[in-house]
Amino acid sequence: MKTTRPRSRRLRGFTTILLFLLPALVLFFGLVVAPILLAFYASVFKWNGMRGLPTDFIGMANFTRLLADEVFLGDLWRGLLLIILSVAIQLPLSLGIAMLLNQKIRGRAFFRLLFFAPYVLSEAITAVLFMMILSPTDGLANYILGWFGVDPLDWFADPSTVMMSVFIVMTWKYFGFHMILYIAGRQGIPKELTEAAQIDGATGWKVFRYVTLPLLGPTIRISVFLSVIGAIQLFDLVWIITGGGPSHSSETMAVTMFQFGFKRFQVGYASAISVVMFLISLVFAIFYQRYVMRRDLEGASTVLRDQR
Repeated sequence: MKTTRPRSRRLRGFTTILLFLLPALVLFFGLVVAPILLAFYASVFKWNGMRGLPTDFIGMANFTRLLADEVFLGDLWRGLLLIILSVAIQLPLSLGIAMLLNQKIRGRAFFRLLFFAPYVLSEAITAVLFMMILSPTDGLANYILGWFGVDPLDWFADPSTVMMSVFIVMTWKYFGFHMILYIAGRQGIPKELTEAAQIDGATGWKVFRYVTLPLLGPTIRISVFLSVIGAIQLFDLVWIITGGGPSHSSETMAVTMFQFGFKRFQVGYASAISVVMFLISLVFAIFYQRYVMRRDLEGASTVLRDQR
């Protein structure tokens, strides 16, 4: 009797947990796992997305086509460019503003709200807003450049400027999110550490370099991870503003996938692009967590074990 009661309690507890998890598991399988499996399945077929499941098996032909597609290879380069610009410019800008707004300055709550507000806006509103600001005919940006005698720029219509223009929009939209991450991370650093460094004679820059920045490491690594994944999967802003133009010069992998899947009805080929996007994101996530965030994850596991 003593052994059956604990077993029955464990069984009831397991059943209760399963019942609570079941709705989430059903949604996760239906909205995440099933589409991924369908994309892998469709990627080896020639299929227009209609007339039931695909039947025209072509093996790895879609992936072979990807390797010879100049537009897709250009998508990889443009994605890499956005990643480099985000890590080299957007994140340091966010970090600098976060450190500034962490100081005791008048109106810092207002400025935090002001800089975070663009992240709350939808991508569609952001895209339409910058289409007006960067309009080549009557946009505010060209109007300001005219004060300095600079000729109007075709921000989104010129292949030589379109990617930088898209990056400007990305930075305006997302830097506030990373700024809030850095502010939260900075506020988690004990004041005693910075005060002790100042007592020892460290200047403001040395306190930041040798105390604040190392302790912000976990936050910075998470910020970089989110920025890279976001650049790989960028779609909304590009699709609304340029549609991938001019002449594919602003296309990303997600835009190319949408073009082939919903414009040209080559769903098999679009599925192959989605599979490549998924694999790139997956490999990066595994590598990043395994080698870059390893100490952060081990530290979190240790804290959880200690709390138990």
